[in-house]
Amino acid sequence: MTPQPRSGDSRPSKPRRRDVVENDEYAAFVKRIIRAYARRIATGDVEALTDMVGLSSLLDEAITEAVKGLRAHGYSWAEIADRLGITRQAAHQRWGGDK
Repeated sequence: MTPQPRSGDSRPSKPRRRDVVENDEYAAFVKRIIRAYARRIATGDVEALTDMVGLSSLLDEAITEAVKGLRAHGYSWAEIADRLGITRQAAHQRWGGDK
């Protein structure tokens, strides 16, 4: 889909949404993997604990990338915050505004 310019505006409008492909199933799959990894560590794989903790920062980076992508596709801070159960100000503060 090629965005069409707004009347009187030479810039193309941003596409609002993209097709959602199996996001619920994919999220459920990721949750199962994380839980399975935790069970494996809990059975005595203490060396893997450091790797699992490292996933936390990776997840934070991924969330930041997702929020920036949503902002680029026209979602407001209020829309993003509403999905997360926080205020728009809190979302804006956490993910850095429109840098």
